[in-house]
Amino acid sequence: MASRIVRLAPFRGPTSAQASALGQAPSPSGRVQVWGGASGRHYQHSVYTLLECPPLPQAVYLLVRRQANGALKVLYIAPALSDAPSLNLARIRQRGAALGANEVHAYLLATSAEACRTIACDLRAGLFGSLGAQPASPANNG
Repeated sequence: MASRIVRLAPFRGPTSAQASALGQAPSPSGRVQVWGGASGRHYQHSVYTLLECPPLPQAVYLLVRRQANGALKVLYIAPALSDAPSLNLARIRQRGAALGANEVHAYLLATSAEACRTIACDLRAGLFGSLGAQPASPANNG
């Protein structure tokens, strides 16, 4: 029987401020991204690669494609509302893989499911100009 050694990526958790709010250890990478909503509010998100994203409690997440030149394209915005962090992670990874995302930007400071929904709508309106979870696709007139 053959065996294979697999190296796991280092864990990257939330920033110090978010970690203290969640009672967790801070992220060693400390990568954050601030996104603005239509309301004018700004939300500080922890940044993870799609594969290194830890199980998330109720949160708002953006699936993002980071280009080689560093440019960011938001592909999807949604609340993660399950009480089971591993279920939230499974949904995030499935949707991210389907859309071609390579990063997850998670806002972990929402205090309830309703707050998650409200923040997701604010970010969608601010970044997409609509309340759809994904940016509107241009019509194919060909």
